[in-house]
Amino acid sequence: MPCTGRRLSLLAGLLSLLIIPFLFIGGPDWSSGPVYKSAWNLGHILLFALLTLAVRPWQWLQGWRLWLAVTGVLLATGMVIELLQYGYGRDMDWRDLVRNLIGSWLVLAWRPLVFPQNRATAGNWLMVAVTTLLLLAELATTAQVAARQFQMNRQLPALYDFQRDQPAPFWSGAIASSTAHALDGSKSLKIDLGTETYSGVSLNNFPSDWRGFATLSLALFNPDSRPLSITLRINDVAHDRSDNAYSDRFNFRLDLEPGTNIYTISLATIEQAPEQRSMDMNNVRRLGLFATRLPEPRTVYLLALALD
Repeated sequence: MPCTGRRLSLLAGLLSLLIIPFLFIGGPDWSSGPVYKSAWNLGHILLFALLTLAVRPWQWLQGWRLWLAVTGVLLATGMVIELLQYGYGRDMDWRDLVRNLIGSWLVLAWRPLVFPQNRATAGNWLMVAVTTLLLLAELATTAQVAARQFQMNRQLPALYDFQRDQPAPFWSGAIASSTAHALDGSKSLKIDLGTETYSGVSLNNFPSDWRGFATLSLALFNPDSRPLSITLRINDVAHDRSDNAYSDRFNFRLDLEPGTNIYTISLATIEQAPEQRSMDMNNVRRLGLFATRLPEPRTVYLLALALD
């Protein structure tokens, strides 16, 4: 390899050594926002592209043997990394294995085109196209997440856009978009509650800066002829990253009569809910609705959720 190639390999190795610790230290945790998580995940592509440049596996293998060996080593290495990250309190994400492969495959595919001493074949051009498309797909995913978050923050004072067909990117739990009992021109969210100890849903992705507003308003519809008691839970990022003590968040009992129930709650009350501190209204993280030990399954519809 020419002197320029050796220098590039050395530089790639040094940069890799700087990046590797961040696989285990720092970065997003389970309470971090979607954009941060998505952007951070792209680092796997960069790291493994650099590692491939540093190791230069084409010194020993060529053709399909090179691709097969690199792919096998990366899959094994990636699984070990994911297991080690899990030991450091990180969530395992098997899509990181794909990102690792994309990083190395990009280098293997583009190297014959970048360095003139290597002759590009039709197979090289095919792999350039495939790996570039895979990279663009990952970048598009991050861009989509960023666009969704930008749009979400523009929807204030609404905390959720009920016109969405799929609540999954925002909510967790047994929840589905519905037209039943909806307010005029809108949709509702059907929430199915089970008989387990705690059954409900959680809004995990919504505008987190509640400063400048005075109240939280929500409307729910109880389709049953019997009352239903559920709990509204709200917490900030600091609570998520602590021991999740009951006294460190806002908990409010909602006694739903048959039909439509409308509630208005002061944000000052929510802010003062933690016993030992004030809730960070600039970083509200999670809003939940749940029932406790129901004798039988029930259904409730969320019709509106907004700040005022």
